[in-house]
Amino acid sequence: MKKLGVALIGYGGIGRVHAIAYRNIPFHYGLPADSIRIVGVATSNPDSAQKAAAEIGCEIGTADYRELLAHPEVDFIDCCLPNNLHEAVVIAAAQAGKHIYCEKPLAMNVAEAQRMVEAVEQAGVKTQVTFNVRFYPAMQRAKQLIDDGFIGRVFSYRGRYYRSSYIDASKPLSWRLSRAVSGGGALFDLGSHILDLAYYLLGEFGSVQATLDTLIKERPVAAGSSEMQPVDVDDIALMHTRLKDGTLGLFEISRMGTGATNDCIIEVFGDKGALRFNAADMNWLEVYDARDPEKPLGGMRGFRKIETIGRYDGAKSPDWSHTPGFIRSHAECQYQFMKAISHDKPAAPNFTDGLHIQAVMEAAERSSEQGRWVKLSEVGG
Repeated sequence: MKKLGVALIGYGGIGRVHAIAYRNIPFHYGLPADSIRIVGVATSNPDSAQKAAAEIGCEIGTADYRELLAHPEVDFIDCCLPNNLHEAVVIAAAQAGKHIYCEKPLAMNVAEAQRMVEAVEQAGVKTQVTFNVRFYPAMQRAKQLIDDGFIGRVFSYRGRYYRSSYIDASKPLSWRLSRAVSGGGALFDLGSHILDLAYYLLGEFGSVQATLDTLIKERPVAAGSSEMQPVDVDDIALMHTRLKDGTLGLFEISRMGTGATNDCIIEVFGDKGALRFNAADMNWLEVYDARDPEKPLGGMRGFRKIETIGRYDGAKSPDWSHTPGFIRSHAECQYQFMKAISHDKPAAPNFTDGLHIQAVMEAAERSSEQGRWVKLSEVGG
């Protein structure tokens, strides 16, 4: 793989995760240490930029991301900014001829996402969206089994992503709770991930019926403040969906799931078998084979766990027997993008995939407002 330089645009919590993952990639795959180099980092002000650069150990810390776009040693940018800033950075990067890796969701809405797709297609640069959950080995194995016909005809699917991160009414407002900055709430934050898993495993969506609700309708403007402001994004989203082929499925998405730490679960049911994955037990994929013989005492029928552990193709360290973690899934997502750039191959999930998920979410919002099924074709998806 050829040597690549990346510029981090944004360095909040997820930016730090991405930086750790880039550092780890050479160790995972036995590559030279300089295979991936973080050339610089851009943040919102000079002081935080310098602090971020010192932490990362890179040459440049700047409050002007365009300085990094002009740098000849930057091959691609990694956009880790709040959602409302994605479009401007992506279009500028495309015009500068840089490949683009971007955090989910792709944009604030379908119109923005479409402009971003048009910009990168016109520029001829490669793109990828950070849907890292599909890069757990269990999800790669699930995709393989479905494509091989293990579950047969798909009857239905079900996804759930619950966290308890906003159950405290005294938790103050943040950018994730502001529609002007985030574009949406739990649906955008968590739903984009679980929707992408179904899309990855089963194909494109066709229509959506959804109900979105805000359960805590106002919050303090800052920690300890008595001043309150309205929350204008969803805390919970309940969705019926149909794939393009008509297959029906359900999704539950909430940041108000008391007791849930990071419960990301997807199930697929078919006429020959079924699959179930829970990110809380990420080392295993549960499978059910309806072809197992049925005997008076039950035989061997039932869900069983098959090990997937750390089976990443080509990985040298840690070996397959060691369990993967959250950052490892990011490292794999980023590594696959680097390989696509290095070998001039298509990257996935790309911005067109991100646009499709954006359309599902926009259709869900319209459905909740209008109380009806909404086809993706109505919102440009």
